[in-house]
Amino acid sequence: MISQTKITVRYAETDQMGIVHHSVYPIWYEAARTEAIKKIGVTYSALEKNGIMIPLVELNSKYIFPAEYEDVLTINVEIAKLTPARIVFNYQIFKAGIEKPINTGSTTHAWVGRDLKPINLKKQYPDLFEKMMKLASS
Repeated sequence: MISQTKITVRYAETDQMGIVHHSVYPIWYEAARTEAIKKIGVTYSALEKNGIMIPLVELNSKYIFPAEYEDVLTINVEIAKLTPARIVFNYQIFKAGIEKPINTGSTTHAWVGRDLKPINLKKQYPDLFEKMMKLASS
């Protein structure tokens, strides 16, 4: 399933040239990822309350065309890969009026406990794993 999140570029997200700073894109990825997970009835805070953490272990971002102040952007996110140990999200950011994405990226996260040791999500939290599988396959 592709989940969409709308963002309007804020002035604070731009650099001296009026272009969105590269460090902002991962923040937008997180916003879109959080919204996608909410669609299956799960929140980050609920995961953490239950002792499940998903720290970032890899980030890729390709900058194709700049975004500027007050641009309206659509961030598409989907689960690219889900295993009992990891989850990979893919992102595409579109700017209103442009057909092709202006940015593409991916993030890889590990399933870990509060102690930051890896967990097998499928074995330890089968209901959550099933929900994530539905999100990945829909």
